Amino acid sequence: MKYSKMQEAQKKLRTYDDYTVAVVCAMSFEMSAVRFMLDEEHPRLQSHGDPNLYVLGTLSGHNAVLACLPGSQGKGSAATVAANMARTFPSIKYRLLVGIGGGVPTAKHDMRLGDVVVSMPDGQYGGVVQYDLGKDTTDDFVLKGFLWPPPPLLRSAVEMMRSDHLLSENKVDELLSTMLQKSKRLAIYKRPDATPDVLFEAEYPHAPTHSTCENCDMSKTVDRICRESQAPEIHYGLIASGDSVIKSSSRRDTALRNIGDILCFEMEAAGIMTEFPCIVIRGISDYADSHKNDAWQHYAAATAAACSKELLSYIDPESNAAALETPVDGLPYGRNNMSGTRSSFVGRGVQNSGSGNISAGRDMNIGN
Repeated sequence: MKYSKMQEAQKKLRTYDDYTVAVVCAMSFEMSAVRFMLDEEHPRLQSHGDPNLYVLGTLSGHNAVLACLPGSQGKGSAATVAANMARTFPSIKYRLLVGIGGGVPTAKHDMRLGDVVVSMPDGQYGGVVQYDLGKDTTDDFVLKGFLWPPPPLLRSAVEMMRSDHLLSENKVDELLSTMLQKSKRLAIYKRPDATPDVLFEAEYPHAPTHSTCENCDMSKTVDRICRESQAPEIHYGLIASGDSVIKSSSRRDTALRNIGDILCFEMEAAGIMTEFPCIVIRGISDYADSHKNDAWQHYAAATAAACSKELLSYIDPESNAAALETPVDGLPYGRNNMSGTRSSFVGRGVQNSGSGNISAGRDMNIGN
């Protein structure tokens, strides 16, 4: 009996090669939301000098590895964590960036706090646009660069999920309810009913001396139709990524005019998608204006985590689809700055640092 139990334990012992899904979160409470959505948590593996710490487990049948940025937000930190993860877990096929974001409510998109935005191609953009990368001209700011869209299989999964939700409700509420039953301490991820979901007029700023909107003028709110249900909705489209937190309605609306149909703002996607194709899933915790506060952050992180779990349920865990899927012309995923003076190539080969030195490497980035 003891021998058979030992054999069973050995069968369950996993290696770095067994993990095919990577989930990156900027903050610890975002990672915890995904962690407690896991079907099963796996024992940690012995470290191989990787500075990242990982949570391992099964998410919708997939062996998934979760990582959190080391206390510093932004695209540089996200790129470093993703690169370390890729070296440690060589079999990763699908990457998800999961967490909170600032929503952009418009007449076209009835955005509410706790709703979820999933990055998908829109117009000339692949799902994420780096809104602060470009150059000033006499009359305007011209964007530069291009971030590739999510891998085809992830896009197909999103489209199938989106189609299903035309007839049936999404499973965000159901999955969140299941997570909350695991521990009373997870109640921090419940919908914050004590803090109302209020959208203020763009011209009405928040009083800087108050941390909440209790003293704000409610006559300056935007009238919105009440939803039949408080369950979160899922929106699909363009996510704007940059180096700073947007908490100004004027900056928010300026970016909307300059770029187009933006659904939310965040700070990490551009860093990861320079090197790796991924899909970005953001729970809306504020409206990217001066009334931004932390009240809805945990709930928004949980709705994004639940959406991630539902999305992965559309992909067969046994699928051996190519991890390094490439777009037309055989070019690998990465930023391809086709306009302006700077260009880059990410892949395997030789690297010219610009100083006349050429080096060979497996993962490299060529720029000028």
